[in-house]
Amino acid sequence: MSAQAIVLSATGLYTPPHAVSNAELVASYNSYVEKFNRENAAKIAAGQLKALEPSSVEFIEKASGIKSRFLMDKAGVLDINRMHPNLPERPDDQLSLMAEVGVAAAKDALQRAGRDPADVDLVICAASNMQRAYPAMAIEIQAALGCEGAAFDMIVGCASAVYGVVTAANYIRAGQSRSALVVAPEITSGHMNWRSRDSHFIFGDVGAAVLVESSDMAPPGAWAILGAKLKSKYSSNIRNNFGYLNRADPATMNNPDKLFVQEGRKVFKEVVPLVSEMILSHMAELNLAPNLMRRIWMHQANANMNRLIAERVLGREATEDESPTILDTYGNTSSAGAIVCFHKHSADLKTGDRGLLCAFGAGYSAGTLFLAKAA
Repeated sequence: MSAQAIVLSATGLYTPPHAVSNAELVASYNSYVEKFNRENAAKIAAGQLKALEPSSVEFIEKASGIKSRFLMDKAGVLDINRMHPNLPERPDDQLSLMAEVGVAAAKDALQRAGRDPADVDLVICAASNMQRAYPAMAIEIQAALGCEGAAFDMIVGCASAVYGVVTAANYIRAGQSRSALVVAPEITSGHMNWRSRDSHFIFGDVGAAVLVESSDMAPPGAWAILGAKLKSKYSSNIRNNFGYLNRADPATMNNPDKLFVQEGRKVFKEVVPLVSEMILSHMAELNLAPNLMRRIWMHQANANMNRLIAERVLGREATEDESPTILDTYGNTSSAGAIVCFHKHSADLKTGDRGLLCAFGAGYSAGTLFLAKAA
């Protein structure tokens, strides 16, 4: 079975109920800064502690392009005495929160494709963090949907969803599956350090899903996969050390390294050339010229980074139509970002139009999917 026989039949989206603007986030963070500096005035004066600097809306937008984000819990994040989402654990006999978000996105994708859950024979839960180690989140989502076959989790940072799509395509190509759901429930607010000026604004929560299928069962308007490539290169510049061997205290943040940390300047400097060169190399392998790319759906982490990568790929600055963004309203939703961008900015394309779906993140990990709109 050729690569063109595998398609993206549909995508699905779940948007959390609470939008949080930069102004709201800055007001909360700056109140915390004032409280911290006031309570630690003596140590700061003695040089034992460094005073915290306030944030601003202008700083956030210039650094990232983000203007707002959606959260599962707004009150807990904005409470300066907590600054962490209040997401109580559920009993084992209830659907977990991450599975609930994943199921909602998956149902949306299935409905758009006119597909019954019983037709799906593979479920991959691909996200930057999992709510638990086992049972696999994918198996819980599979059971809640009523799907049969296999299910497993995949964690590759912000590239997880694209890695999941490529893995699903390979399963189908090998004859081990016909219809696969890749689900990316990204509750990133749980691993965010909301007390860090350099990153308190970055992440938002969301749920995304992609239905990957053999072309002989695809609905009208599916997207053929022209080519797919994955790449990884080790780096500690984006890291989260949380795990069952290394517990954090989310209430007091005594262990900030167990939350999201990054060396932002190093990431920018190293990821832009890595991803740009990967895209251009993959395009050359597929004999795809830059002018054939009708649209680029990029990982939604940083507007400046996306602008520069697109410029290197196209040989000129990309228009908003060529390289759309959802970063301004959703924030960085980790591996789901590129899928959400595709979900919201692909319906207007015509049969034969080609595009690139690209994600990259911790690892470093990166994935490229070249697509063509089918009839």
